[in-house]
Amino acid sequence: PGYLTGPGAREAAGLPTGCGPYRVITNLAVMSFHPETKRMQVESLHPGVSLLQVQENTEFELPSAPDMGETRPPAADELKILREEIDPGRYIIGR
Repeated sequence: PGYLTGPGAREAAGLPTGCGPYRVITNLAVMSFHPETKRMQVESLHPGVSLLQVQENTEFELPSAPDMGETRPPAADELKILREEIDPGRYIIGR
């Protein structure tokens, strides 16, 4: 689970202290969590994607981070690791 209803909610639900999701990566954007409120926010948009597109494909209010930018494409060495070590069968990143 994410941060549920906000700061302290994970701990109140019996989850370990000081942990939780760091990023959520989709086919449209990268989301992070506001450091104080723990609300999910758009950290960066993938090339060619608008904030409106992301918001229209989300079933809850999703603000943008103050310094929202564009997602950097993966470097050749990162793609190699993804394709050859993490997902050689292409079950996650596609065929």
